[in-house]
Amino acid sequence: MKTHQLILVCSLIFTLLFYNESVGVNLAIFGLVLTGIICYFFPDRFTSRSHLLLVITSVLSCIAFAWYGDFVSFLALALSVIFLQFKTQETNLKIVQVFPLAFLNGITSLGRMLMFTQWLPKREIKNDFAKKLIAYFIIPTIFVGLFFAVYAFGSDHFSALFTDYYLDVNFLQLILIALLGFYLSFTFWNYWIPEDFLDYNSMLDNDFKDEKSIRNQRTFSFLDIDFERRSGEITLALLNGLLLVFIATYNYEQFFEVIEKSKLSAATHERVNAVIFSIIMAVGVIMFYFKGSFNFDEKAKNLKRLSKIWIFLNGILIVSTIIKNSEYVSFFGLTYKRLGVYAFLILAIIGLVFTFLKITKQKTNAYLINQMVWYFYGTILLCSYVNWGNLITNYNISVNKGVEPMFLSSVNFNDETRRAYFKLKNLDGQYPEVSREEEIDRYQEKSFLSKALYYEFISAKK
Repeated sequence: MKTHQLILVCSLIFTLLFYNESVGVNLAIFGLVLTGIICYFFPDRFTSRSHLLLVITSVLSCIAFAWYGDFVSFLALALSVIFLQFKTQETNLKIVQVFPLAFLNGITSLGRMLMFTQWLPKREIKNDFAKKLIAYFIIPTIFVGLFFAVYAFGSDHFSALFTDYYLDVNFLQLILIALLGFYLSFTFWNYWIPEDFLDYNSMLDNDFKDEKSIRNQRTFSFLDIDFERRSGEITLALLNGLLLVFIATYNYEQFFEVIEKSKLSAATHERVNAVIFSIIMAVGVIMFYFKGSFNFDEKAKNLKRLSKIWIFLNGILIVSTIIKNSEYVSFFGLTYKRLGVYAFLILAIIGLVFTFLKITKQKTNAYLINQMVWYFYGTILLCSYVNWGNLITNYNISVNKGVEPMFLSSVNFNDETRRAYFKLKNLDGQYPEVSREEEIDRYQEKSFLSKALYYEFISAKK
């Protein structure tokens, strides 16, 4: 099937799925349709396990969105299908380039749709086609129209068969949905990759290509390599010393200093934010010094040793934060933010591991970015597949922490557990759970294509 045919077919499917509907199961079905089309029409492009894995994650993400219908599952669905499309059509394209390309095409498609000669095939109307059009369509239509007019004037009942009914179609909504479907389908199937992106793609390789030229590369034109190396050693030595002092004071404040309970939450968040910025800057420092020549400099052993110490110390800082966050959870229970802290810290550890591998294996900075994009994507998938709200509620109830009715009523997808707990504690109808029950009723009353299937398996409250 050609590109313009794919665009028109997907536009029609989108219109049928979304006309008179809100976003729900229909988006999941549309995602499955796109995934199925890619698999059916481009089977020869699946040359690696990553492609097959993206097919699986695309299907699972569509199912997750059909079930939950929240923003995280939407993000997982969108990323999965877009990644699958780009990795199938542009096998060598680095995954990090997908983000600017998706943004660029989202804007340029508005103009490129009107450039019909660029995406519609050029066809000459041959005599056979003209004959078929006249013989099979135009002539019968003319005769049917003429005789219909004659019969309609001669019989009111005959005329009523075709005129006395009301067509319940919202043409404005239909046109807008069709245009949106065409825009999305056009952007998805007829994307544009500027030549600059293809040229820049080689610069995002994981390995250096020309080691000889890189060996003599200088960061600052006014500094020789020897001075630059010494500057890096001094900088990293000072940073290691500074980080050691910070780790000591940080752990003292966390584990030994007494903080008022009312201020504990704010203090914990401040420290976590400090760790987040520390890790980001730590990786940035390594990327700055090991972006080129020092990867292959035999005299840079001290610089590499100091960098590895720097990575190790940042790892200690992360472990301390994980312990403190766990202690915080044990005192006050789980929340989405505390789970988010765990997610970031785990990603930070993975980032430090790949930073270490970048130095030891002499990889480019792009190597680190390429790897972390996939792990970030994996985190999004994990967040979309798991019912974290129910996990939070069950854990908090089991340890009797963080079970305030206002809080439990604000957690998503925990309705059965919340109801059972409120009934046990005789709290029914006393808190914002009433509005939550009304929201469940609204979801259950929607048509199938607009539903989030999770709510279909929630029983009506007795």
